[in-house]
Amino acid sequence: MSTTQANAVPDTQLGLSYEEIQLLRQGQAALGQGTGGGGSNSSRAASRASSQGLLLLDSTSLAALGRYFDRVMNQIEQQIIYLSEQSQMFTMAQFDRAGNLIEGADAEIQRYHELLRQLDELELDFDRIRHIKEIITSRRDGA
Repeated sequence: MSTTQANAVPDTQLGLSYEEIQLLRQGQAALGQGTGGGGSNSSRAASRASSQGLLLLDSTSLAALGRYFDRVMNQIEQQIIYLSEQSQMFTMAQFDRAGNLIEGADAEIQRYHELLRQLDELELDFDRIRHIKEIITSRRDGA
């Protein structure tokens, strides 16, 4: 057993779910490729250990992995904030749209009631004028 393996533990014995193990391995691989770890010997060793299903327990590897996951978590938090803001903006836009629809519907209902009132007035005027015309016609015919 090499020194690296003596300072390592199988990642499957960490009590992590399958998805968490995959994320751990991705993190170690990213460090080995220089993504956030500078590509140091320790990072490359962590990447090799990851490909063997091991987690290096030396403080340098663990610190680099911790920093890597801090950056990933920060990026996730920023994305959560962004998506939450977008969701809130969408919700408010829909709320405003619904409010405008309600206001529009209220205005149309009011307009409809006004049309009905005007129709009632016209029908009443029509009946009055017809009554006046009947009286005039009967007076004319009787004269």
